[in-house]
Amino acid sequence: MALTSRAPQVPADRLVAELVPPPRFDSVRFDTYLPDPNQPSQTEAVRVLDAFAAGLGGGAAADGAGRRRWFRREPKAAAAAGPRGVYLDGGYGVGKTHLLASLWHATQAPPERKAFGTFVELTNLVGALGFQQTVQTLSGHRLLCIDEFELDDPGDTVLVSSLLARLVEAGVALAATSNTLPGKLGEGRFAAADFLREIQGLSAHFRPLRIDGEDYRHRGLPQAPDPYEDETVKRVAHSVAGASLDDFPGLLGHLSKVHPSRYGAMCDGVRAVCLTGVEPVPDQSTALRLVVLADRLYDREVPVVASGRPFDALFSEEMLRGGYRKKYFRAISRLTALARDSRRLVEG
Repeated sequence: MALTSRAPQVPADRLVAELVPPPRFDSVRFDTYLPDPNQPSQTEAVRVLDAFAAGLGGGAAADGAGRRRWFRREPKAAAAAGPRGVYLDGGYGVGKTHLLASLWHATQAPPERKAFGTFVELTNLVGALGFQQTVQTLSGHRLLCIDEFELDDPGDTVLVSSLLARLVEAGVALAATSNTLPGKLGEGRFAAADFLREIQGLSAHFRPLRIDGEDYRHRGLPQAPDPYEDETVKRVAHSVAGASLDDFPGLLGHLSKVHPSRYGAMCDGVRAVCLTGVEPVPDQSTALRLVVLADRLYDREVPVVASGRPFDALFSEEMLRGGYRKKYFRAISRLTALARDSRRLVEG
């Protein structure tokens, strides 16, 4: 198969139903998180989040009374008690998504009353349902987890600020991850001063929780394998059931024709992605679309076998110094991990 032959249509109800932790994080829990002993902030993060879950009716500290309190909605009192959310800030690969998904699992509520999605998926949901319908749909939730919280343009700033304010008023608890503290969102991307009020409003909803450490994906592990020859990539594509095979420039062009909200559906049933002719992306719009695809592949643990240039050469030095640099570094880290995962397919 080829990803370039896929342009799925995704109904809005599927977007809502899929607001759960991705397959990679199905089985993660607080007790499966392995804090770096040299980074006490990681151990502290587990403690704080477990207590947060207990306050919502989950976590190790929850007892029978706490679970009974879960069914009594007191949004006004909860909102008045201070920040209604927790914000995990840290570098790449320190386990923020692991912890966020663990919080989702620990919160004692039916899956339909707690939501987990990336920032992009949340804005896509608003685009599919409309603002008022999104507020109505999510207001009945106990918890909203937002992974990779990024503000890429002024419109998203106002949109998300307004959405979260309405949800907090309805008693929804918030949790988010990012590489940028909530008071610093938007820096380097647009005239943040023009939207300072909205950004500060977002920050007021969260208690920041810093998580220090190095990228676990490279902690004590070998570097990602060098790119393979085209013949090797094609051999894997034809020998692995469910593998896709695409020319990298052609795939980049196809991504411009498919809305990013549908990249996940585009990967349905794909067991490995094989790419020939990997080369640096030509422009920022293309690069940002590739970031979303990398996230969806990483969520689904889809190994990537590639020829051409190594993944750390995808983005120009100018891009890696610009306002979206954190997204690009995340994509490099995740694609490198998926390239390492593909070694078993090549050698097997």
